[in-house]
Amino acid sequence: MERKLATIRKIKEIRPIEGADAIELAIVDGWQVVVAKNVGHKAGDLVVYCEIDSFLPIEPEFEFLRKSSYKKMGDQEGFRLRTIRLRGQVSQGLIVPLKDAYDLYKRMTPNLDMQWFEGLDVTEMLGIVKYEPPIPAQLSGKVKGSFPSFLRKTDEERVQNLEKEYREWAISSKHQFYATEKLDGSSFTCYIKDGVFGVCSRNMDLLETEDNTFWVVARKLDLENKLRSFGKNICFQGEMVGSGIQGNHYGLKEQTVFFYNIYLIDEMEYFNLPLFRKTLEDLELLSVPILESPFYFPPDPDSNLPFSSVSALLKSAEGKSVLNGKVEREGLVIRSMDRTISFKAISNVFLLGERD
Repeated sequence: MERKLATIRKIKEIRPIEGADAIELAIVDGWQVVVAKNVGHKAGDLVVYCEIDSFLPIEPEFEFLRKSSYKKMGDQEGFRLRTIRLRGQVSQGLIVPLKDAYDLYKRMTPNLDMQWFEGLDVTEMLGIVKYEPPIPAQLSGKVKGSFPSFLRKTDEERVQNLEKEYREWAISSKHQFYATEKLDGSSFTCYIKDGVFGVCSRNMDLLETEDNTFWVVARKLDLENKLRSFGKNICFQGEMVGSGIQGNHYGLKEQTVFFYNIYLIDEMEYFNLPLFRKTLEDLELLSVPILESPFYFPPDPDSNLPFSSVSALLKSAEGKSVLNGKVEREGLVIRSMDRTISFKAISNVFLLGERD
């Protein structure tokens, strides 16, 4: 499922910013966005909220972003939304008044009309796409096809979009969870399906070539033989990190994969945590760092609420990486032991330090 980058949502709260006369803080679900006071946003207003990583088209409604956010993505020009800090406040994304967004929609698609309502995904309707940094040639490779439909992509939802669910998970004893470090690399998938071994990037099934990093690492780790040893259709997924990958955040000399999923294709089931860990150990493969098992939702020291808040989890997502204690970790991925629930909390400290 494609990420819903722009949706119609309700402003939950407006908060003043100490010492600021022209700006204030709008709260939308678990997100906070610095907005101009003169727009007159109020709690309860329906707006279009655009998440970080949105790549907005060159349109008059977004021209105020040109100085801070103009980017080129290939041949496409636009404005990239990223995490910033204004007057001491973290600001993530953009709030667009509903009328302005609707006017843009009508201008872009004059022959179409539809009812707008809370929760509607308007990403495509407003010409918004996800910003993707340039991919080095050795990572892009030659493409065999799109990401296979018999596999599941790994793109957990951000906790800011799961405020209601998070509250239930935090106070319920129905599920046990564990937490892993979210690594900053390239999504890596390998599989055996009906006797065919394949290697995938996040979006593509890749042909084997001598210089393609995904295939070089797959051969180095002997993944084809290791997957064939199961005698069934199976998939391993992880994060590929190291030299030449995403700026090599961890300063690693070699390229390798830290795995987080083993998936039975025909049964459509993930290995549970104990079986996952035992399997990787037997195959001499690496797991992403497992930080807490079981995971306990962090208390909120700034609230009297009887449950953990999204802001408390985001704070706990901050910290140094297990792979390199000198750099910030990207965040946490929280999964239930039975693998029916998974979501991520990205460290704002990490996001504020992003270079691209």
